[in-house]
Amino acid sequence: MPAERLTESAIRSFAEKWYVALDQHIPLDQVLAFITGDLEFRVPEDTFTGHRGFGRWYEAVTHRFFDEVHTVTKVEPVIEDGGDRATVRVLVNWQAKIWDPPAARSQWLGFDADQTWTVVSGPDGPQIKTYEVNELAPMPGSGSL
Repeated sequence: MPAERLTESAIRSFAEKWYVALDQHIPLDQVLAFITGDLEFRVPEDTFTGHRGFGRWYEAVTHRFFDEVHTVTKVEPVIEDGGDRATVRVLVNWQAKIWDPPAARSQWLGFDADQTWTVVSGPDGPQIKTYEVNELAPMPGSGSL
């Protein structure tokens, strides 16, 4: 089955579904459907490549952060290559809690993230090929990462 062409509405819907998946800590094998096998995933702590590298990142964050809520505030796609590829600016507010033993309480984190994605059309819809966090700005009162 040929890949469907990307549209602005499909990319916006895809971004929302991506963050729901991250908030729910869905199983890794289900999250991998959102990304290409040759993914380049650049976050402040490191760069992760491919499914294996992303899996290491995903395991670390799903064991560190809880009560996560991502709120997408902007999705600005620029569709290229006749609908096979898009550069997407994504703004998202991320709030979560962490607990560092032996602390008596968890700590709240809140950040506004400015990201750039490259999305390509995949066999079952959009997929992320590159993902880069351009800026991670802490909200007032947030703990640090």
